[in-house]
Amino acid sequence: MSTNKFEKLLEPGRIGNLKIKNRMVKSGAAARYWGMAGPDQVTDRIKYYYESFARGGIGLVIVEAPSLEPDVARLNGNWRLDDDKYIKGISEMVSLIQKHDCPAFMQLNHNANWQKKMPWEKGPASLTPPMGPSPVCVKSEMDNNNEMPREMTIAEIQGITEKIVSTSVRAQKAGFDGIELNAACTHLFHSFLSPFWNRRHDIYGCDSLENRSRFLIDCIQGIKQRCGKDYPIEIIINGAEFGNLIDVDNSECLTLKDSCGISKLLEAAGADAIQVRSIFIGRHDASFLTDHFCYPEPPIPIKTFPKEYDWSRKGAGANRFMAAAVKKAITIPVMTVSKLDPEIAEEMLREGDMDFACFNRRLIADPELPHKVMAGNIEELRPCTACTTCKVMGGFRRCRINAMVGGENLYTVEPATKKKNVLVVGGGPAGMEAARVASLRGHHVTLFEKTGKLGGLLPVAATIKGLEIECLPKIVRYEKEQMTKNGVDIRLGQTADAAMIEQMKPDVVILATGGKPVRPDIPGINNRSVLYAGDLQKTLKFFLKFASPRLLNRLTKLWMPVGKKVVVIGTDIHGCELGEFLTKRGRKVILIDKAENPGEGMINHLKFQLFWWFRKKGVEMVNGVQEYVEINDKGIVILTADGFKRTIEADNVIPASSLQPDTALLEKLKNKVPEIYAVGDCAEPKLIVDAVGSGFNVARSI
Repeated sequence: MSTNKFEKLLEPGRIGNLKIKNRMVKSGAAARYWGMAGPDQVTDRIKYYYESFARGGIGLVIVEAPSLEPDVARLNGNWRLDDDKYIKGISEMVSLIQKHDCPAFMQLNHNANWQKKMPWEKGPASLTPPMGPSPVCVKSEMDNNNEMPREMTIAEIQGITEKIVSTSVRAQKAGFDGIELNAACTHLFHSFLSPFWNRRHDIYGCDSLENRSRFLIDCIQGIKQRCGKDYPIEIIINGAEFGNLIDVDNSECLTLKDSCGISKLLEAAGADAIQVRSIFIGRHDASFLTDHFCYPEPPIPIKTFPKEYDWSRKGAGANRFMAAAVKKAITIPVMTVSKLDPEIAEEMLREGDMDFACFNRRLIADPELPHKVMAGNIEELRPCTACTTCKVMGGFRRCRINAMVGGENLYTVEPATKKKNVLVVGGGPAGMEAARVASLRGHHVTLFEKTGKLGGLLPVAATIKGLEIECLPKIVRYEKEQMTKNGVDIRLGQTADAAMIEQMKPDVVILATGGKPVRPDIPGINNRSVLYAGDLQKTLKFFLKFASPRLLNRLTKLWMPVGKKVVVIGTDIHGCELGEFLTKRGRKVILIDKAENPGEGMINHLKFQLFWWFRKKGVEMVNGVQEYVEINDKGIVILTADGFKRTIEADNVIPASSLQPDTALLEKLKNKVPEIYAVGDCAEPKLIVDAVGSGFNVARSI
């Protein structure tokens, strides 16, 4: 008998006749590393991305959905399979997955009902209006159904059915082992299943579960007819749809009872597995990123959460009850998602709540998760901090803790051809990552950190951000453990100056000395009401010597050396997070900026949720400021975008953290050591993901 505590996770399973070597699945989620639409759309980036999961030991990889419409302008980085000319390139990627004893499914969905201009898109909207089962929309900047769709004709429904089926045939020709149809979230399939969205009265209408399911069932049966009855099909559905956020009774939406009944119909139609998710109407992203649902605060009182929604772990395993109910209703396998980790997944498998566990963000952070589970080395896992940098819409997707994501090389760290003595100055995220990777490659590494703790500004950031959404201390713990394991000589409380470094005669010096605050050039900047973010950081760092970020975050709710009315200069990620921090501590906050658009550097859905919360809390954002005229004893005087002078009264004015590289040591060491590199804010002040990435890339290259 196996003694591995993850015995159920490692147990083989089946979807239809297809054997899956374990119960871990890489869920389908857009990476958008594809090239321009064409025969060469399969880039090295996308190949290495998907192969990394298969090489890491996952049981099944589900590849993101291609666009079903040939309108390149609306592809949003998606890929195409609407013509046979794409089959060859896709088959090469599928083969890379399968060579690791890992089958691959392809997801399919259609978003005809979504608005044609997403909030993050800068280009013009498509001229094609949305269409859906009925003319129903919901006005919410946090959702994708803000434009009124026209009602689809039966011919249009059947036309999309044919596209789904014919694309599945091409997928089979490309070597995919099965198909996943996404009828969850607010995708088109779901809108037919839901009585909230579907109000028509024909064969696809709302009058019965059979009619509401007909569109999806037609697709299942069409695929089975043309690909063979043994070709596996997995369906994603919402276990329930909730109207709490838009004051709609949940009985008017897709209920758990509905979903159980629909699941029976799908099984009878030939579906081989069901994946269960859920949706809160009006909050699209946070419905599948369940741990983000309550950012920055619960949108409704937690005591009013639907009983079907398991909030006992703050979003992790939120779909558990719904998955368990669906599993009782059918005989085919059930899987689910919602920030699962190996421990939660194992527990749910043992208790019979599901048959397969789906992972996404945790796998992006560490594609080797399955292998580490098999070896019983979960303490070696790269921690996912749930920042969702891997989900940046309209931008390049990266990972804060796994700098290889999105790269054009294999996701491996190779031994150095020549071992060197490497000296790293600075124990922030860039310095720690540089030391970790350099030591992993076999170099002898010494790291100097002038303070008594590793992490740089990460503990300060954790204090301001809180730990409810992002757990930044995990990064520090992981980096420290890995450096210690790899034999890095960590010297805390020691300053490495130029003389000491020259005396040590290193082969390579990596400077991660951070940035230094920039004082804005505003008349009256020396007024006593001005508090500098850098000074606040120093104060927090002092108290962090005696308290954890979690405790200090709580203590600042009792007292802070900040007045009741505060103006924050800056509406980028730093200004917004500071504004959130102060508002949660009872301050009246106004954010101002010369920038036209607020939220630069923030993840889109978190930005929209924060701005919605700001409006509820009375936080004003003033963008497009022409000039900061002066700071005086009353507050700050600005010249608005309209050209009017405005005095904003404030007890304190806080310029949000603006940094410039601290290159003093770099200048002193030029031409004094064989190799020298600057990483992190020392090279260019940016975000945590940039700091970690720069440390990784330099260490990987030396």
